[in-house]
Amino acid sequence: MDVLEAIKTRRSINKVKDTPVPKELVEKILEAGTYAPNYHHTNPWRFFVLTGEGRKHLGDVFVEIEKSNLPESELEKNKEKLEKLKNKPLRAPVVIAVGIEPSDRPKVLKKEEYAAVNSCIQNMLLTAHSLGLAAIWRTGARTYHPKVRDFFNLSENGEIVAFIYLGYPDMTPPERDKPHFSQFTTWIGE
Repeated sequence: MDVLEAIKTRRSINKVKDTPVPKELVEKILEAGTYAPNYHHTNPWRFFVLTGEGRKHLGDVFVEIEKSNLPESELEKNKEKLEKLKNKPLRAPVVIAVGIEPSDRPKVLKKEEYAAVNSCIQNMLLTAHSLGLAAIWRTGARTYHPKVRDFFNLSENGEIVAFIYLGYPDMTPPERDKPHFSQFTTWIGE
C-alpha cells in the first residue's frame, strides 16, 4: 500500500474480531514504531503487548483506579459499570500499551520525547492498516494514572501515552470528509 493511500484511508476502528493476530504482524508494527523521528536518538518509547489473560490484568487495574474514585457507599451501585470497565481490554485480541521514558540528558526536551512517541504511534497505526488490521488509539484519564504507570513498571518520569487496540476489522469504517489543508495553511515567502 502506498504511504499516501495508507494515510488517507486509515481509520480508527473500534470493532474487531476475536481472531488472534499473528505475533509476526505485531512485531512488524512494533518495529515500524521505532522508525519514528527521534531528535536525540533516545528511543523514549516502551511497548507492552497484552494478549490472552494479560489483558485481564489491565482490566483489574482500571477497576482499581475507578474504585479509588468512588466512595465505599457507591461501589455496589456501580457494580455493572465496574464489570464493564474490567472487560474493556478484552475488546481486542491484542492491546499494545505504548509508554514513554523521557531522557534526563540536559539537551533533551521532554516535549520532543513526547513528539517522538506520538510519531511512533502513528507509524504503528499506519503499519497495522497496511497489514489489513484494525486499530484504535485509546487514552483517557486512566491512561495517565500512576497505578497504570506502576503496572507497567515505568519510572516516576514515565507514563503510558496510548493503548492501541488491535485486531481484524469487524466493521466498515465510514468515509471521512477532511477539510482542505488550505484552511490551516499560511504561506510565508518573499
